[in-house]
Amino acid sequence: MFISSAFAQTAPAAAAGGDIQSSLMSMLPIVLMFVVLYFIMIRPQMKKQKEHRAMVEALAKGDEVVTAGGLLGRVNSLNENFVGVEIANGVEVQLQRQAIVQVLPKGTMK
Repeated sequence: MFISSAFAQTAPAAAAGGDIQSSLMSMLPIVLMFVVLYFIMIRPQMKKQKEHRAMVEALAKGDEVVTAGGLLGRVNSLNENFVGVEIANGVEVQLQRQAIVQVLPKGTMK
C-alpha cells in the first residue's frame, strides 16, 4: 500500500551484488580471530610439546630430574616407557617417561 510493488521487487536485486562482499567482510573478524588464536595459543603449545618430547627422549642414566608430582630424583634405569628414579638412598620408584617435567643441572641434588 505504501510501497509500490515495482520498487519492492527491484530492491533485493540491486543489493545482491554487494551481498557477497558484505558477507565476506562479516566473516573477516572471525578469520582474524582464528589466526591470532593460532599464533598466541596453538603454536607455542606445539613448540612446548616438541621440546618436552625431545627432553624425555634424551634422558640418560644419572640425570637429576623433577617429576610431575614434584619429586626430585636421579634416573637409575631407563625403559622404553618407564624410568626408575631414586628419590632417596635405597628408594626407587618407577615412573612413566612423560611424568618427567624437568631435567636439572648436574649437582643440584646433594
